[in-house]
Amino acid sequence: MKAIAMTSPNGGLDLVDVPRPAPGPGNVVVEIAAAGVNFMDIGVRRGMAWTDVPDPKVIGVEGAGRVVALGEGVTGLAIGDRVAWVYAPGSYAEQLEVPEDALVRIPDAIDDRTAAAIMMQGLTASHFATDFYPVQPGDIALVHAAAGGLGMLLTQIVKLRGGTVIGRVSSAAKVEAARSAGADHVIVDAEGNFADRVLALTGNGGVNVVFDGSGPATFADSLASLRRSGTFCWFGPVLGGPGPIDIMSLPRSIKLGYAVFSDHIPTPALLRERTAQLFQWIMDGKLRAEIGGVYPLADAARAHADIESRRSTGKLLLIP
Repeated sequence: MKAIAMTSPNGGLDLVDVPRPAPGPGNVVVEIAAAGVNFMDIGVRRGMAWTDVPDPKVIGVEGAGRVVALGEGVTGLAIGDRVAWVYAPGSYAEQLEVPEDALVRIPDAIDDRTAAAIMMQGLTASHFATDFYPVQPGDIALVHAAAGGLGMLLTQIVKLRGGTVIGRVSSAAKVEAARSAGADHVIVDAEGNFADRVLALTGNGGVNVVFDGSGPATFADSLASLRRSGTFCWFGPVLGGPGPIDIMSLPRSIKLGYAVFSDHIPTPALLRERTAQLFQWIMDGKLRAEIGGVYPLADAARAHADIESRRSTGKLLLIP
């Protein structure tokens, strides 16, 4: 079967032939309909993760498809079931062996591409706005990269919970995408100079929460955008962190934390519960996964280039 493998850190992504998987005990084999492209994959390709796995290795972690083979002991799934997953290494491929506990059933009303697009970014956005910082009616949130797949979902969930969103985007071309997700205000900024505009929009009060995955360049102004006792949600390892922080230098009694989506779904039961909520919001018309680009599997390198260059909006998918 075909798969996308990286040959070395910062090397190319090559379409290769690999053996079709056979399911071990407790696992199933899924025929992949769509695989999600994530910044996590960029980190792997850059040699920031999975360093204990020798190259060449098949990358990708998220997707949706149909069960085609069952391993010994699998009782909750049947051949033909439509399923999705948020973390199963090797998802840039035509088929994948996945533990039964890592899979969720896809409702009939949701298509495969939407299911693949909602898993990682949807669960991440859910964690940020319902768990890490449970948004309350009247809260004001600053959402960075508000035209990206995660930013658009996060904006919608903040709005669902009664919050107001100030979205930051890197170019004027992305303003409409952020507004379409529900952002009340959109700031265009590519340099990390936005705090004055945030404060002006909030009557100099600042925001209740900042969701910032844009790297060190935005840290200082995100900090300056917070009101007293506000919460700073930092995420995304690929662009790096702000460096050492003297905790006694943090202003205005703010709370600073690093949010990781896996803490939202530490058990199979919570994975199913949180995903079911996302699917229900989609079926009720309250949440929309914006698919910004669909690429053949062989064009994985182009998808990576597009997401790294910040040219893209919404979620990017690979189709085997």
